[in-house]
Amino acid sequence: MIIDKRYEPKEVEGEIYDFWLKNSYFKGKIVKGKKPFVVVIPPPNVTGSLHMGHALNNTLQDILVRQNRMKGVPTLWVPGTDHAGIATQNVVEKQLAKEGKNRHELGRAEFVKKVWEWVDEYGDIIIKQLKKLGCSCDWSRQRFTLDEDYSAAVQKAFEHYYKKGWIYQGERVINWCVRCQTALSDIELEHKEVEGSLWFVRYPLKLKTKNEKLKTKYITVATTRPETMLGDTAVAVNPTDKRYKNVVGKILILPLMGREIPVVAFDAVDKEFGTGAVKVTPAHDPNDFEIGKIHNLAKIKVIDELGKMTKEAGKYAGQKTQQARENILQDLQQKGLLLKTQKYVHQVPHCYRCGKIVEQLVSKQWFVNMQQLAQPAIEAVKNGKIKFEPKRWEKVYLDWMENLKDWCISRQIWWGHRLPVWQLKVKIKNEKLKIYVGGNPPKGYTQIDDVLDTWFSSALWPIAVFLKKNSSSEKLKSQNAKLKRVLDIFGEDLITDDLEYFYPTTVLSTARDILYLWVARMIFSGLEFMKEVPFTTVYIHPTVLNAEGKRMSKSLGTGLDPIELIEKYGADATRFGLAFQTTGTQDLRFSENKIVASRNFANKIWNASRFVMMQIANSKLQLKSQKGLKPNSPADRVILEQLNQTIYLVNQNLDKFRFGQAAEQLFQFFWHQFCDIYLEQSKKQLEGKKLRGNTQQILVFTLVNSLKLLHPFMPFVTEAVWQNLKKTVSLEPALISSCWPHSAEATRGKPKASSKN
Repeated sequence: MIIDKRYEPKEVEGEIYDFWLKNSYFKGKIVKGKKPFVVVIPPPNVTGSLHMGHALNNTLQDILVRQNRMKGVPTLWVPGTDHAGIATQNVVEKQLAKEGKNRHELGRAEFVKKVWEWVDEYGDIIIKQLKKLGCSCDWSRQRFTLDEDYSAAVQKAFEHYYKKGWIYQGERVINWCVRCQTALSDIELEHKEVEGSLWFVRYPLKLKTKNEKLKTKYITVATTRPETMLGDTAVAVNPTDKRYKNVVGKILILPLMGREIPVVAFDAVDKEFGTGAVKVTPAHDPNDFEIGKIHNLAKIKVIDELGKMTKEAGKYAGQKTQQARENILQDLQQKGLLLKTQKYVHQVPHCYRCGKIVEQLVSKQWFVNMQQLAQPAIEAVKNGKIKFEPKRWEKVYLDWMENLKDWCISRQIWWGHRLPVWQLKVKIKNEKLKIYVGGNPPKGYTQIDDVLDTWFSSALWPIAVFLKKNSSSEKLKSQNAKLKRVLDIFGEDLITDDLEYFYPTTVLSTARDILYLWVARMIFSGLEFMKEVPFTTVYIHPTVLNAEGKRMSKSLGTGLDPIELIEKYGADATRFGLAFQTTGTQDLRFSENKIVASRNFANKIWNASRFVMMQIANSKLQLKSQKGLKPNSPADRVILEQLNQTIYLVNQNLDKFRFGQAAEQLFQFFWHQFCDIYLEQSKKQLEGKKLRGNTQQILVFTLVNSLKLLHPFMPFVTEAVWQNLKKTVSLEPALISSCWPHSAEATRGKPKASSKN
């Protein structure tokens, strides 16, 4: 059968994808005795739609998954979505605002119900888009981080940490988003360069006696946030700074407040910043908080969770921070205490979700002590149990892990995993408020309002996706001693055969911006709960930039919609064009021209295949193996050598995550060596009876192996050709499940470059 003259992606892609689904080609199967290839998808937010980063990352994952499936390796790609606490709550709150409502008017239960309704309606948008891209995930195993079983695992993890004494409630200076009304961890911030000011303020020295003489009447302090000075409880100087040698221990009068505060010495004070003397506000700066602990300073909170000045701010109470700043500066000027103002560009933390400036304020939150968890996660990378590709990310990971702070895991929102912490509200004399942690609390206990940081649940992703109620748990428990630990933590009713077989996973492909937020946390979670690393390789894919080198963003107008590219050029062209541009550099400057070229390449594959089918029509051809082929001309020998070389190089490049090089090799071979040269040479050979039969065999053999090599990159057009080709040639039922090609030289080293014909 000869295929149509034109390749129309829209007419093919949906039908082919349904064919794969109908025949369960994506289904991961347990094959005892064979090591599986397992990938867990970085779960996109339920609020999300496909962007170029998603399109790139999922294309690269699918290339690896399809290749390993064709190699005959038991293969599983687990899909799913993340509940995305702050982001999802923000979306629903914005909807309510349009209706003139807010979540507090609804109450917690009704608001959470509204969010579930939104998730049910819109949460699968990105999953549908991934299918449109051609992702061959096992959709029967799709997970959501708020699934009942997943949530049970999250609660068990919290209980485990708490029982070990690694989760605690404490008062620290945290990052607080006034808009989202919740705490944020350090790595949930976006530091943006802001052109502000540095104000130099005089702090008067207090004389012990009327007769005391000092060289100066003031210590001048430089600050970018004069509104926080109302909460100052000291001024710090470096003990080696000769300028302040005689004032350490002296008393200052805090401007505008009249409060007496000491001058203290602290080694970390930068002598070069400002005047070398810094204000110490323990309630509004994490470094000042540490100084405060050392010198036993009071913590005076002058900014509240709404971004307004507290009653501790005196006459400025109730004012928003910006208004208070202007009034404070005006008052300092009038009192002659504002020495000067100079322009100053500095990094200001913003909320990674809503983009608003973040306040730093003292707050009582829940933390995970990272001291015990960090070290095994550091050793796992140092000893090579986990490898990073490219290798340079290994140092980035280690630098962060070796300076890790305790993790603030509580969030003051309503959407997410509620902390399994219950308080007894009845006050008992001489005792602290009693706390119960776990399920089924005793009578009289009320659950606290906080929910867990979204990354606490996603840290369990490579484990929790395999946890589900399973009737065979007793059998599994008795047969598998290595799961004894995880059984004790999560409970035998959640343990599955999937966990035993598919954990640890193989490759994690992800973006660099969640290296700390997610990757590091999965590593220490896997080691703590499973005593095994969660994956053996972390591939950090490049960040997709636009042609001008700016980060792609739909909201900023610097992004492209991959779904529009698929509609315009087809999924294969979009996938191949992205892979082609993945060259191992840190950033990828996206070019739509590469997508256009890839669409032309898809047409070339279609037309070349059509030519081959025309040449073998009615021939009843039986496909021979490589050993059975007998090249009868220099052209035959060259194309088979070049095919063999291409097979070798594609395998080598994919093994080393060099997707761009593999795509380039395939493009060059198929378009130029096969189509431009051999197809043209074959026309003459096909005219005579002597060479015709053998030429037909070589044409089909080369085409079949080319389709196999191209399939992970361009699954739709190659499968469509295959389904037509197998009506004439005896082939496997589907290209997706056919055998992956191996070069004859694979065991003997790199093949030599072919000679030109």
